[in-house]
Amino acid sequence: MTQRTVLVVLFDDVQSLDVTGPLEVFAGAEHHTPGTYRIRTASLDGAPVRTSSGLTVVPDLALADTPAPHTLLVPGGQGTRRPDPRLTDWLRENGPRAERLVSVCTGAILLAAAGLLDGHRVTTHWAYSDTLAHNHPAVAVEPDPIYIRDGKVATSAGVTAGIDLALALVEEDLDRDVALTIARHLVVFLRRPGNQAQFSAQLATQTARREPLREVQQWITEHPDGDLSVESLAARARLSPRHFARAFQAETGTTPGRYVDRVRLEHARRLLEDTTDGVEEISRASGYGTPEAMRRAFIRTLGAAPAEYRRRFRPAPAH
Repeated sequence: MTQRTVLVVLFDDVQSLDVTGPLEVFAGAEHHTPGTYRIRTASLDGAPVRTSSGLTVVPDLALADTPAPHTLLVPGGQGTRRPDPRLTDWLRENGPRAERLVSVCTGAILLAAAGLLDGHRVTTHWAYSDTLAHNHPAVAVEPDPIYIRDGKVATSAGVTAGIDLALALVEEDLDRDVALTIARHLVVFLRRPGNQAQFSAQLATQTARREPLREVQQWITEHPDGDLSVESLAARARLSPRHFARAFQAETGTTPGRYVDRVRLEHARRLLEDTTDGVEEISRASGYGTPEAMRRAFIRTLGAAPAEYRRRFRPAPAH
């Protein structure tokens, strides 16, 4: 069995969860199947670093003393905004020696500054996607996915998305059962699909200021199979359809129709992941009416039909 070295780069003001989330996944895989991963942490001089939350982390060694790893993992955090030039230089020189380059959150900014992301599709924390794209036009930045794998480069969105990416890499290196075991131990989903949006419908939009509109948002979430036409929702908010549509978009940042579409897709996706219900039953429960309508929505948004989505992302039954 091939042992893969995972080297986690540390620096002051690193986001602690960007480090510990993926590290726990790889450590869990090593515990489950000894000899699969050798995990090392390193800072520029081998000195302890202080995370953005104030936690002190003691690395195993200095970056200068590290052999070429299989997986070079660069976390994000406030320290990526004005990094030590020596760190960027080290990444530029040593990054190409790694078989797999991985970033979590704004760690992508460090990899891009070292010229390691040119020509690759990548993602990062939604708040820094525009900055990354503007400063590095040779990098194809996609702000929506929670993680992207493009050749030897694997990048993830903010914080907890690093766990999703690490689980996907463990599944790739070992198998699905190992990844599932780790996910259960960490009490997380096996992994969210990489092309899932960084936000749920509720997080991707603003919460309306006015109580009637907030109640409508909640109603949509709780009744995806209900009559969610503008006319029906407007009546619930005691507004005219035209006034309701304008007020809803002004206060949430999206139209009622787009909000309903997101809620229904999320509801259907969760039922596919968490139940054994048939596609026809799920399409009705999610407000699509017909399996074909749900299939079109899934392909348009997720790039996979419902049956394929379930096959790829629903956890296998426990043994």
